[in-house]
Formats: sequence, C-alpha cells, structure tokens
Amino acid sequence: MPSSIQTRADTFSLLKIQPGLVQALNARGIVTPTPIQADVIPLLLEGRDVMGQARTGSGKTLAFALPILERCDPARQGIQALVLVPTRELAIQVGGVIAQLAGSTRLRHTLLYGGRSLGPELRALPAAHIVIGTPGRTLDHLRQGNLSLKHVRILVLDEGDEMLDRGFAPDVERIIAHTPATRQTALFSATLPEWVASTAAKHLKSPVTVSVDAGTTSAPEIEHVVYDVEPSAKMGALMTLLDRHHNQPVIVFGRTKHGVKKLSQRLVEQGYSSAALQGNLSQNARERVMSDFRAGRVPILLATNVAARGLDVQDVGCVINYELPESAEWFTHRVGRTGRMGRYGQAITLLTAEDSGKWRQFERALGLRLPRLAWAGSHVDSPRMPHDSSSPSARVASPSARLAPRIASPSARLAAPSVPRVSQGLAAPLTQSARAAASADGRDARPTNARPPRRPNRGRKPWYASGAARRRESAA
Repeated sequence: MPSSIQTRADTFSLLKIQPGLVQALNARGIVTPTPIQADVIPLLLEGRDVMGQARTGSGKTLAFALPILERCDPARQGIQALVLVPTRELAIQVGGVIAQLAGSTRLRHTLLYGGRSLGPELRALPAAHIVIGTPGRTLDHLRQGNLSLKHVRILVLDEGDEMLDRGFAPDVERIIAHTPATRQTALFSATLPEWVASTAAKHLKSPVTVSVDAGTTSAPEIEHVVYDVEPSAKMGALMTLLDRHHNQPVIVFGRTKHGVKKLSQRLVEQGYSSAALQGNLSQNARERVMSDFRAGRVPILLATNVAARGLDVQDVGCVINYELPESAEWFTHRVGRTGRMGRYGQAITLLTAEDSGKWRQFERALGLRLPRLAWAGSHVDSPRMPHDSSSPSARVASPSARLAPRIASPSARLAAPSVPRVSQGLAAPLTQSARAAASADGRDARPTNARPPRRPNRGRKPWYASGAARRRESAA
C-alpha cells in the first residue's frame, strides 16, 4: 500500500465522490469501499497513473469506473475515457457497472466488441464520452475512421497482464499510439508478474503500484480440494461432485472448445442441466448462455479459459478444474470465479497421472503444496430419470446430500479432517500456505452399488443442447 495512504475511507463520500454517484451506490447496497477502491480512487482523482493489483472479486471495476465518471465532462464532445478489456463478457460487465451509475452524470458510454453488427456501435460512437472495448474491435473502428481517441483523458487496461501479453500486446500498442501522451493511464489485474510491470513502464508515467493484502481476515477463503483420479473414472467423479452441489451454480473448466462442448453434451445426456461457453458460439448465444446461468435456469456452466477472465457471477460456490489450464496464472483466474466479494468458495481440481508434472510446476509458481486425495468415489454412469421432487418420498430418497455428503458441510468436516482453506490472494489466490494438511482419504460415502440420485429434467432440453441448435452452430 502506498505510504501516502495512512487510513482507508469507510464511505465513498470521504473519497470525494459526487453525491449523485454516492446515492446511486447506496441504492444498490454499496456503502463501504473495498480496500482496492479506497486505495486507488484518491490516486486516480489526483490524476496519478496507477497499477492496481488485487484478487478477483475485490471491486476493481468500481475502482476505475468511479474516477472515470468523476473526471469526464458531459459538456465536452469526444471520447474522454477508454477501457480496454480482453473479452466480450468483461466488456459487457464493465459497461453494466458504468450504466448503473452514469444516470446522474449525463455521460454516455458504448461497447465495442466482435461477434455482432457494427451498426449499433457506429450510431452510438458520435455521442459517446466513454468507450469500453476489446482490442480487436476497437482497432477495427480506428482503422475505418469511426473512432477518434485524440481527446482521451483516461486510459484503463483491465486484466492488464493479459492485455500486455503477446496475444493482445500488438493491438494494444497500436491503440495506445492513437491516444494523447498527456493521458492518465491505469492498469488493473489480479496477477501482476514482474514482466507486466516492466512492459507497462513505457505506457505509464511514474505509476503508483497498489497491491492490496489479501491476507486480511475480511478476505474470502477458498477451500481447495485436489483429487487424483484414474482417467476412466474422471467423468463419474465429475458427476458425483455435481451431485454434491445439487442445483447450485458451478463452473467446470476444460481446456479446449471441442472438449468443453462434448463434455456439456455428455452431461445433458445424463440429465444434468448444463451449457457450454466457448469461442465458437455466436455473441447472441454466449449472452443467452450467461443469462441462463446467472438466472439459475442452467446451474452448470462448462467453460474454457474465456470464462476465467472477468465473469462476475456472485453466487458461484464452486469451480471444478476438470482439466488443468496452460499456466498457473490461468489457474488463478479460474479459481477467482468463486469466493467473490467476501463469499465462501470451493475449488476442486481433478488430476490424472499425466497432470502430475504440470501440477508440480503450478505449486512451485504459486508457492504452496496442497495435499492430493485419492479419488475413491463411485458413480453409475447411466441416464438419470426425472422424479417428482414435491412428493415426500422423493424428498427423502433423491437429494444427493443424503447419499454423498458435501465436502463443505459441517457434517463432512466432522467425519474427516478438513482439507486446507487458502485465502484468495494477489498474484495468485493461493500464495498463502495451506493452514492444515488433510488426512482424509477422499472416500465417497455412497454405497458402491447405489444408483445416482435422480434429478428432475424440467421438461425439454435447453435450446443450446438441441440438435437443431448444434446444426445451426456448425453451419455458422
């Protein structure tokens, strides 16, 4: 934390946020600034360049959105603030936060991202003061002469470690070249490797680095569970874990688009209400999947790393790493989808023998060792039939919690020592050492000859699981 900040403000009014914005925050139940907001907002209001690092779910979006709304002038024409984000989903999320607050400011914003028609963006740009965009679509508008950045006062790189990585860096460099040298620049990320700081140095002027300590008692805790699983038992293990989180929001991460799509189809065939979020979906399909997941109509989201960046679904109680990501940094962002804004979360990782080498690399990079439990559970891999959950007999016989106790439940902790709970951290949610070593053998309490609990199918399969939808997607 910068030495110039002695105490953190406990209200937004003390941060010198205008009353209209404070009222908009209060109306949404946002009263006390989070540590990253309390530390960063005064610096940005002073015009300082900032590199902000804090765990996912800590409120980084508001930390730059409020200064943008404070510093932009609705009486001036032209784009005054540009926020660059790596994914369409994150652009929509940031735009949603600004839209909720901008009503009292008369400031207008627009989103620029691929997968949809240019028409609405072209119509919105002339009146916009704030642009939130992905690098590819933003650069398209610059090249076509639809967008001018000569009046930009504030530039924000959200998820800065990815924005300055090799994939996005060339486009980001070209976009920055269109902005004035006098602009204010801020970079935010959950992970801030040394190479990011050195790369960012040429874009930021004497930046203040704000790293919020995630080891405080108010930080959420994520319970980490790591299972060694035979490849042939992996699908059954996944279904058992999903049964334990019956109808609760769960994100299951896979490595490839094809693998995630295939896994979702297999789960749907087994009677699980699931949907896949992967790069081949059209933008309308992606937004529809996320809408169904946020509304609880589809409790299981299968995703590639695209969902590990910026998706803000507050009530995700569990993420499952069905396959390991490419790097420890991606593991950090995946895990950060749970335990958001002070809530408890659980991260489960399934390892096969071929994953051992990569997992050891992850542990070295994250600075910890997590005990690995041998998977001894069982699951009959057969389609589940719908049942009437309203009948007394169904309520007694069907809930998965009665057959396989949830790992996070108090009863499970009485039956066996708890697995380590690790505070979600800065460069990685796992930078704290595990507080306890688990001696549990991971044995599932379900009898080996028991059929899996039945789950209601709730009528027709969702639109994204239908053969017609798959044929349309293939044709596209």
